[in-house]
Amino acid sequence: MNSEMQPEAPVPVSSTVVWMVAHTRPRCEKKLVEYCGRLGIETTLPCYQSVRRYRGKKVTFEKPLFPGYVFLQAVTEQRASIYQSDHVANLLDVHDQERFAEQLEDILRALETGLEIVLAPEIGKGSRVKIKYGPLAGMEGWVEERYGPETVLLRLDFIGQAAAVKVPATELEPT
Repeated sequence: MNSEMQPEAPVPVSSTVVWMVAHTRPRCEKKLVEYCGRLGIETTLPCYQSVRRYRGKKVTFEKPLFPGYVFLQAVTEQRASIYQSDHVANLLDVHDQERFAEQLEDILRALETGLEIVLAPEIGKGSRVKIKYGPLAGMEGWVEERYGPETVLLRLDFIGQAAAVKVPATELEPT
């Protein structure tokens, strides 16, 4: 008799991998990423660097850009496994997969540039712009009056939030 644990059954080939958004319990984003990694589920957790000073020492933390959210690529058959985690409050289906993937890719690309990016927790009305120059050239975003003419919002409409990045107004053109 074989006492070794049997590996989990492979995911059916006919299943399609889709984006899902996990709304996590407070401060559980990184724990969910680790849990999903053990299950072989791809995750995306956009993070930014936060620098704090403690007793004269500079300490850098990596914090989630969108607190409370982890973006998953999984098949629908894996939903139950994801819910078994104590870290998930709710699992949301993304209806416009293509648009979501494009918006998330823009945010990830902006994070890679090293530019300062912060959370813009609310999305309001604004003007659509295209970035003409620099590391974000070709990317489209929104400029809202309340953030100023040099702050471009890279929206993630599905969760109603955005990443705000400073771009000189001379590098922007209306679309």
